Amino acid sequence: MIKVLLCGCSGKMGGSVISLANESEDIKIVAGVDTVIKSFAFPVFSDFSGISVPVDVVLDFSNSSAVYGVLDFARKKNIPAIIATTGHSEQQIADIKAAAKDIPIFFTANMSLGINVLCALAKQAANILGGDFDIEIVEKHHNRKLDAPSGTALMLANELNSVFEDTYSYEYDRHSKRRMRPKNEIGIHSVRGGTIVGEHEVIFAGHEEVITLSHSAQSKGVFAAGALAAVRFIVNAEPGLYDMNDIISKQ
Repeated sequence: MIKVLLCGCSGKMGGSVISLANESEDIKIVAGVDTVIKSFAFPVFSDFSGISVPVDVVLDFSNSSAVYGVLDFARKKNIPAIIATTGHSEQQIADIKAAAKDIPIFFTANMSLGINVLCALAKQAANILGGDFDIEIVEKHHNRKLDAPSGTALMLANELNSVFEDTYSYEYDRHSKRRMRPKNEIGIHSVRGGTIVGEHEVIFAGHEEVITLSHSAQSKGVFAAGALAAVRFIVNAEPGLYDMNDIISKQ
C-alpha cells in the first residue's frame, strides 16, 4: 500500500483525490495538510512540522505558496513529491528543479492524461505546419481560479515555442495595440466564468483554413486519476524531474 500525504486535502481537488483513493486497492491517504481543518478518516495538520505519520509520497494540490514546505518535508524524509499546483514564480521553479537532484519530483501544470496528449498533438502539428500558420491558445476556467493565463496554457505555449527554438513571443493583450499580428508570436487568451472545470484550445490559422485542437475536462476526477497514476509512477523512481510525458511514454 502506498501511503500518501495530501497537501490541500480540504479543497475541491483534494476531495476528488480522496474519493478516488478510497476506491483504490494500492493507494491510501494517511494524512493531510491544509489551513482549513476538516474531519477526515486521517489526521489533518495545519503545517508540516507536526506530521508524525509515516508516508511514502507527498501529493500537493494546494497552491504555489506551499511549495517550499512540500520540498523541505520531502527532502527531510527522502521521499518523492508530486507538485500539481500552478502559478509558480521563476525562483520557485528553479528551486523545484534543484530539489529534483536530491529526490524524485513529479511536476506538471496539468494532471490530465488527455491534456498532455493534446500537447503532444499540438507539437506535432506545429512541426508539420511550420511558420505558415498563426497560433492562438484559448483557455477557460471557473471564476475562482486565481492565476491567468492558466499553467496549462503556458505549458502548451512553451511546448509549441520549443518547436521554433523559443523564438516566439507571447501576446496576452491586444486591445491597446494597433498593428498587424506579427508571425513570430503566440496569442494566449483567458476566460473566467461560472464553474468551468478547464477547457483549452490550440488554434492554427492559415490561409483560408483553420485547424483547432481542443480538450475539455468534464470534472476534476480526470486530474485526480492522473494524480494517482503519478503516485504509482513516482514512488519507486530515482531522483530527477518527471512529468506526464514519462507516464505517457510507458503506455
